[in-house]
Amino acid sequence: MRAIWKGAIAFGLVNVPVKVYAATEDHDVSLHQVHEKDGGRIRYQRRCEICGEVVEYKDIAKAYDDGEQTVVLTDEDLASLPVEKSREIDVVEFVPSEQVDPILFNKTYYLEPDSKSTKSYVLLRRTLEDTERTAIVQFSLRQKSRLGALRVRGDVLTLQTLLWEDEVREASFPSLDEKVRISAKELEMSSALVDSFSSDFNPAEFTDDYQEQLKTLIEAKLEKGEALDTEETFGADSEDEGGKVLDLMEALRRSVEKNRGKKSGGTKSGGAGSRSSSRSKADDGESTDKKPAARKTAAKTKKGA
Repeated sequence: MRAIWKGAIAFGLVNVPVKVYAATEDHDVSLHQVHEKDGGRIRYQRRCEICGEVVEYKDIAKAYDDGEQTVVLTDEDLASLPVEKSREIDVVEFVPSEQVDPILFNKTYYLEPDSKSTKSYVLLRRTLEDTERTAIVQFSLRQKSRLGALRVRGDVLTLQTLLWEDEVREASFPSLDEKVRISAKELEMSSALVDSFSSDFNPAEFTDDYQEQLKTLIEAKLEKGEALDTEETFGADSEDEGGKVLDLMEALRRSVEKNRGKKSGGTKSGGAGSRSSSRSKADDGESTDKKPAARKTAAKTKKGA
């Protein structure tokens, strides 16, 4: 990895020199635009509207237009701003980690100690761990003032940029104001479904199916040429039970049974699995006797929703 920025974390009289590295990367297959007819590349030119010349990137500046006048801002102009010159990551406050809403998290960076002595770095990391707090910081990076959160990941301090409060949209949906009746039975079955899916999160178990299929398609086209049927590469979609309208209880019950069938040996907790299993069997008998009533209840629920 290559450092993208150097600076220092400053809180009180403590100064922690650090190097900043991008912590994430994009794994998407890189695609570009071409003319479908002959495969020729489609390229965009930066052309000046006044003189008509194609302008090199090094000669391009930023500008503000108020509708009547244009103010050109060069790289030198922007670099002269006091906040842009600052190389400090200023700690504003330490807050309980659970108070930082994950919706605010934007981009993550790794921080590496940038001095012969790592004591101040380790001290800050240990302090954040022991107090279970997150450091809220302010700094400037790439011509922007940033709000950030200093957190611990393993033995490394991470800097996560945060969205500003006014960048998060308010969720206001009139449909959620309507009262919905959830029966105890529905909640019980929903909890059983959650229990059947319960596991410890391991991100390594998940893959980007679209990118994998895209790679397969590209490799197949390279081998067979353009006359390729996509269905031949990936196979036809498997049929499911789409189109059938099920009441909520029946949908929950089928989901629980389907998921349990995939797991050999049942749930991780034998006691909970036995209890859920016995409930499902009892519910199946009850459902057979009272199907019309179940549909009636679902209809009322829909109407109320």
